[in-house]
Amino acid sequence: MSLPVVLTIAGSDSGGGAGIQADLKTFQALGCFGTTAITAVTCQNTTGVSAVQAIDPDIVAGQIRDVLLDLPVKAAKTGMLFSRDIMDAVRNTWKKYAQKQALIVDPVMVASSGDRLLEPDAEDALIEFLNEATLITPNLPEAEVILNESIKSLEEMKQAARKLQEQTGAAVLLKGGHRLAEHNEGGKEGVSVVQDVLCNGDDLEVLEFPLYPEKNTHGTGCTLSAAIAAGMAKDNTLKEAVLNAREFIDGAIRNAPGLGSGTGPLNHLWKQQ
Repeated sequence: MSLPVVLTIAGSDSGGGAGIQADLKTFQALGCFGTTAITAVTCQNTTGVSAVQAIDPDIVAGQIRDVLLDLPVKAAKTGMLFSRDIMDAVRNTWKKYAQKQALIVDPVMVASSGDRLLEPDAEDALIEFLNEATLITPNLPEAEVILNESIKSLEEMKQAARKLQEQTGAAVLLKGGHRLAEHNEGGKEGVSVVQDVLCNGDDLEVLEFPLYPEKNTHGTGCTLSAAIAAGMAKDNTLKEAVLNAREFIDGAIRNAPGLGSGTGPLNHLWKQQ
C-alpha cells in the first residue's frame, strides 16, 4: 500500500499538543505518511513555553533537502519558522528542491491572545515567504500584522482576505476564531459559530463552524494546516481539503482527552476510536 507523503516544517512541542507532534498525528490519522524538518525545540506543556532552542539553519535546510530528494512528497506545511535565518533557509531550499508540491503556510506570528511570537525582522521575512504558498492560514491578529490594519467585522475579513491574496498570490483561509464569534447573533439553531473566509481566485466564501466552549484547543492551528496539507496530498480540491480539515478539527476538539492543567491538547485519533 502506498501512502501519500506529507512534509511538516515546524517546531517541536515537548507537550505533544502542537508543532510537529500534532502534525504527525494528523497525517497518520488522515492516511498519510509524515516527514519532518524541525526548526526549533521548545520546552513546553499545556500551561506555556519555558524555553526555545533554534535549530541551525543549515540543518533545517538539510532536513528539507534530504526528504525532498528521496521521498515522493505531495504536499507540505510550515508552522513555527522562528527566525529570519531559518525562514531564508526554508525558502531557498524549497525553491531549489520542491517540484510544484502544494505548500500550506501557517504564518505563526501572533498568538490568538495577541502576543507577538516573532521579532519584527523575522515577521518581515515571513511575509516575504508567503509568496511561495499555495494557501496561507492566518488568524485575525496575524492578518492584521501582515496588512497593518485592524479587522473588526465579517465585511472587513472579506476585504482582508482579498488583499492578502493580491499581496501574496496565494489562496487565503482567514480564520475568525473566538474574536469574531463574539460578534455573532448565535448562528444556526442558537449555536455560536466561528466564521472563516476562504478566498481562492475569484471565489470568496464564508465558512461557518460550531464554536465549542472548550479549553482543550492547544494545537488547533497546527492541526488545521496539517489536515489541509494531508487533503491536498490525497488530491482533494483546495475547498474539499479545507472543509475536511475543519470537520477533523471539530471532532478532535469534541473528543479531547482532557490532559494537563492548562489549555489541553486535541484527540487526533478520534476517528479511530
